Amino acid sequence: MAMVPWRRTHSELPTLRSGMDDLFENFFRGWDRPLSLLGERAWPALDVAEREEALVVRAEVPGMKPEEIDISVYGNTLTISGEKKQAQEDQGDGFYHVESTYGSFRREVTLPTEIDEHKIEATCKDGVLSVTLPKAEKARTLKVQVKG
Repeated sequence: MAMVPWRRTHSELPTLRSGMDDLFENFFRGWDRPLSLLGERAWPALDVAEREEALVVRAEVPGMKPEEIDISVYGNTLTISGEKKQAQEDQGDGFYHVESTYGSFRREVTLPTEIDEHKIEATCKDGVLSVTLPKAEKARTLKVQVKG
């Protein structure tokens, strides 16, 4: 019986495994951010700014009325939710391209500092919701003047 020498050949298996690992890593990347499965940005878009006296959260909510928006604060979490309904005249045929956003939304923001929950104010004007969250007295920066 003749012996056939064993030769190590390049295997495609490690390359396939590496490719599958990359596929899964890329698929689940960014799921800690509020993105949809289609890669769209979360709605409504939020801006959070910290001022000396307060935190200011702005949300783009075009076409919504103030009574259609719910705002709540529990602990250190601000929740903005609501539902934008599709207008009756938009339900007909003939649309070539639609990018308007409709449906329920819920956005939660973890607040970086303690706030005075009794002084929170919210306004909605020209499609922009603005929530002002005054900082609690103990969370404000105390400036000390150095005497010479």
